[in-house]
Amino acid sequence: MDQERVWEEILLLIENRMSKQGYDTWFSQSKLLSIDGNRLVIEVPSKFHRDWIKEHHWNTLFDVIKEVTKRSDIEIDFFVQPQQPKKTQRQVKEEKKEGREEKIGLFERKYTFNNFVVGPSNQFAHAAAKAVADAPGRAYNPLFIYSGVGLGKTHLVNAIGHHIQSRSPRTKVAYLSSEQFTNELINKMSHQRMEEFRQKYRNMDILLIDDIQFIAGKERTQEEFFHTFNTLYEAQKQIVLTSDRQPKEIPDIEERLRSRFESGLISDIQAPDLETRIAILKKKAEFWGIRLPDDVAEFLASMMKNNIRELEGGLVKLGAVSSLTNTEITQELAQNELKYLLDSREKVITNELVQKIVAEVFGVKISDLKSKRRTKAVVLPRQVAMYLCRNQAGSSLPEIGTFFGGKDHSTVIHACKVIEEKKEKDPELRARIEMLIKQLKH
Repeated sequence: MDQERVWEEILLLIENRMSKQGYDTWFSQSKLLSIDGNRLVIEVPSKFHRDWIKEHHWNTLFDVIKEVTKRSDIEIDFFVQPQQPKKTQRQVKEEKKEGREEKIGLFERKYTFNNFVVGPSNQFAHAAAKAVADAPGRAYNPLFIYSGVGLGKTHLVNAIGHHIQSRSPRTKVAYLSSEQFTNELINKMSHQRMEEFRQKYRNMDILLIDDIQFIAGKERTQEEFFHTFNTLYEAQKQIVLTSDRQPKEIPDIEERLRSRFESGLISDIQAPDLETRIAILKKKAEFWGIRLPDDVAEFLASMMKNNIRELEGGLVKLGAVSSLTNTEITQELAQNELKYLLDSREKVITNELVQKIVAEVFGVKISDLKSKRRTKAVVLPRQVAMYLCRNQAGSSLPEIGTFFGGKDHSTVIHACKVIEEKKEKDPELRARIEMLIKQLKH
């Protein structure tokens, strides 16, 4: 039984059932110490963690462990980490004198540049993150990375932190979510310790903030973050922000703050194409020591298109089942064990399906959609098909271009823009597209 792999699977399932802040607070620092038959011993940082998990997250933890181990008679015990003795003032001074690094937040060891799989969907964001890590404060400041859930933003931010501290251990790095920033701000305000809060973050060399969109509507948080941002920026300290949307789409934030976000480099991460998804699976399988046949990798990658975290969860699930039952990973095993994932998903919409249905509805041939013909009878359905491949199939721009006869990605961008504009002005076309979407989903 591979204990580490089992715990990876448990944590991934828990993470998918909780908010990011809840998971980071209560489970991210926990460890599986042992599995002995039906008994698991889990290490947690404090008695408070143990008591909170028992009171608020027991059912989630129990259900996930039962699902992974395939046992209903499990027993869970907690081991509380021994508390480190409080440092004396002399020790603190000596550490400062020695120049030991100051780090706020924990970096995930699995998120480094070495194990980040680069593809067309994330190549630019990866290059920007690497440039920032190599020359913090000089290249692209601030760096703003946005994407949907589970596409690699957090991986890149962690990789930046790892890279900087491995090269320069004395660098002061703060890595936290915007919610953690807000919560700490509220705590310091209530204890009248705002100067301590300001000094803490305004003296950092690197500030990495996840999910900055959550400061929307929080006036005091925005005020403090604005001044923190300015102080660091003027001192040429590196700032990296992530979000689920680009700055202009974040509601309820001050324009002066929005303009700061837009003043550096903005990079998005798109859903990975099939080849990149397969490469991600193979890289993760190698990292976790899972024997993953090529046909199973392709099956998983074709079924889970839009979320890398879900892809990883499926892989770890198969690895755990294979280890616990001493069986090889096959497509049949994947279909059976990941049924809960596949059944909960909507019908899988592919580029092939989009082309087939659009061709039928518009009365053209699929070969016409892939051709270079520019007649009106072909151009509109081709643009509609590209638009649906992008918005319903979740395909990347290069993937769509290739699928439509080797078109350039700028052609795909133009097609999507044209259809968006025509939908607003043409009720008949809008109704036709809505009908196509219904056909694709049912």
